[in-house]
Amino acid sequence: MNDTAPQHHRPNRPRRHRRGAAAAVTAVAAAVLAGVLAPTSATAAPRPDAVQQRLDALVRADGVPAALATVKGRDGRSRTYTAGVGDLATGAKVPADGQVRIGSNTKTFTAVVVLQLVAEGKVGLDTDIDAYLPGLVRGDGFDGRTITVRQLLQHTSGLPEYMDTGRVLADPRRYYEPRELLDAALAQQAHFAPGTRWEYNNTNYLLAGMIVQKVTGRPLGEEITKRVIDRAGLRHTAFPTPGDTAIHAAHPEGYLRAEDGSLRDTTELDPSWGWAAGAMVSTTTDLNTFYGALLTGRLLPAAQLAQMRTTVPADALGPGVRYGLGLIGRPLTCGGTAWGHGGAIPGYETFGGTTDDGRTASIAVTLFPGDENIGKHADQAVDEALCH
Repeated sequence: MNDTAPQHHRPNRPRRHRRGAAAAVTAVAAAVLAGVLAPTSATAAPRPDAVQQRLDALVRADGVPAALATVKGRDGRSRTYTAGVGDLATGAKVPADGQVRIGSNTKTFTAVVVLQLVAEGKVGLDTDIDAYLPGLVRGDGFDGRTITVRQLLQHTSGLPEYMDTGRVLADPRRYYEPRELLDAALAQQAHFAPGTRWEYNNTNYLLAGMIVQKVTGRPLGEEITKRVIDRAGLRHTAFPTPGDTAIHAAHPEGYLRAEDGSLRDTTELDPSWGWAAGAMVSTTTDLNTFYGALLTGRLLPAAQLAQMRTTVPADALGPGVRYGLGLIGRPLTCGGTAWGHGGAIPGYETFGGTTDDGRTASIAVTLFPGDENIGKHADQAVDEALCH
């Protein structure tokens, strides 16, 4: 929210490489203990040490307190892994397939609901957003009559970012109404004319969530639960209710590295400032299930899934990376594309990808922001898990 395109150091963003801890804290809105890696599956995976060693390195070399992963390989079997320490204060183990905050993966859930409404004839992808939120988006260089729904989902609207990192981190349990967040964006200047550039921006998904609520007459969280979570059979995924600051299932604690290098426990926070762009919690197994269900057509008709996978260049996220409608396509070293999103929010960062033939991997770490190596090494771990 998980905005300048080259580096996304604000919470709820898709994962990418970082500039460094101090810069990340100031730009984010959003320990260093050596860990012992232990796969939680009793069945050995093909090349089992590959995933284990990657997670172990994230803990020992990159300083994340804990790392979790779920990998579904070419044999169709899923295996879960953990590394590190689940709670630095108590030394508790990392819970197998523990729940984490998933940041900008929430955007994909929101995009699925919008595209379901498109399939139902209730929303038009190329209809201007003023048709659904009349008169709401007016400002310096932007007008809701010239921005389409597609441009929101694709991050090509040119709208300014609503996130105020300092305010969020100063009072992480404060509740924010979506309109309050939008007002912070509308007080700024447009970044570019709609459709002329790509720039990752949480305001786009804030408005997408508001369109869902206007069209359905129901809360966004309720629509995501009914239309996506329940339909995909996600047992440990939730869109937090207003005022809910806790992670309720078994989970590792999440940490933020302050400018002085110390770690601050940020597990409990009010994710309302992320809302449609990054509020949700899940597990690595549920994330794999979600992206698998999406890409096999269980959540969207073929026409809308094809639109979701129609991409524009998003080089700021990495070489060859492309962005569709709430879906990122990342090239694999072994050929083909890994589809997913990833996300970051103070305390947690998630990485992952799913291939067209059903291989899927999700990794979570319990530190955000960290240094630039974490994103690079986690992306490499996902690539290796999918390619071997």
